[in-house]
Amino acid sequence: MTSTIFVNRTGRISGAETVLLRLVDEALSRGLCVRVVCPTGPLVEQLPEGVGHLPIDELDLGGQKGMGRVSGLIELGRRWRRAAKVIRRVEEPNGHIVINSLVALPAARLARPRRGVSWLVHDIVSDAKQRFLVGVSKKVIARTVAVSPPTADAVRALGIDVGVSPLGIHVQPARGARIPAGRPVVGIMGLLTPWKGHEVLLDALAKVPDVRCEIAGGIFPADQAYADELRRRAEQPPLTGRVSFLGHVDPFATMSRWDALVSASTLPEAGPIVAIEAMSIGVPVIATAHGGPAWLLRDGAGVLVPPGDAEALAAAITDTVGKDGSGLAAMVAVARQRVLDFHDATRTTPAMLDALLGADDRQLKSEFYAG
Repeated sequence: MTSTIFVNRTGRISGAETVLLRLVDEALSRGLCVRVVCPTGPLVEQLPEGVGHLPIDELDLGGQKGMGRVSGLIELGRRWRRAAKVIRRVEEPNGHIVINSLVALPAARLARPRRGVSWLVHDIVSDAKQRFLVGVSKKVIARTVAVSPPTADAVRALGIDVGVSPLGIHVQPARGARIPAGRPVVGIMGLLTPWKGHEVLLDALAKVPDVRCEIAGGIFPADQAYADELRRRAEQPPLTGRVSFLGHVDPFATMSRWDALVSASTLPEAGPIVAIEAMSIGVPVIATAHGGPAWLLRDGAGVLVPPGDAEALAAAITDTVGKDGSGLAAMVAVARQRVLDFHDATRTTPAMLDALLGADDRQLKSEFYAG
């Protein structure tokens, strides 16, 4: 039985881990022997029966500064070496190793697997630290698959041959017509971490007094101070009583009652799954005009605003929640059709696993995903 090993930097669940779980299910359905190398946490609890778990430490620098950052880097190096030993121990001559996290790449480099690894790129490589991690790991990367064209472009600029296999979701029925009940509600869903742009959204909400906001998502320990500051700010005028923090939620059930989903990331994202989920059920999406969101919402599938521009975001929120049903119909119809055509997990997940395992190079050469 062919072995497939997935390596993930964290035991928590966000968009990249949701994709990993779907790939694990697909691999099992093909009769592959599946192991997951990752820290202990909620991700492990979601692994299907029959999947082997090999624990490692969290591969994360955290929020240290100054000398604390130096010591954090030293500790991260130790963790990479320990993770490499785990990978080396379970590697099989004809097996496959899939790296699901950029920060896990150095562990793969240290493990020196004989056939190299496949790297599933969930991040737009945009800063010096990320480029360094890719550079030191480049020799071990045998196959690279990105989840969107903007993600692939950033990797290609580093001299790495990369194909694109898009993200998919389990498409749900479109929600019915939104019946206004009190103040309009906009929401943001994802990890509470600074680059996700929650502060920009709060700045925008301060300029839009008749709109409520729901913030959904978990917190990494290193970002606890940031989350606490968001809560303190939300309790102050003019936001008092207008912002709710939901924690982990069922995405479809929660978004279905929103008048718009906001993706306010200040750094470019690869292609947020929550945006695709919102598009699929007919929730308007407002997002920053860079990276994956700009690609997903092209040609009138959503509303795009400049990154970090609270004024523009406030105007977009006002315009979107102020439209009647007929005013939004064309936009949400374009968005939902795009999901049906290109982001249905019943097709994208098998294609992505084929691309990672080298079973179907045609997926990587698709003209649509290359452009």
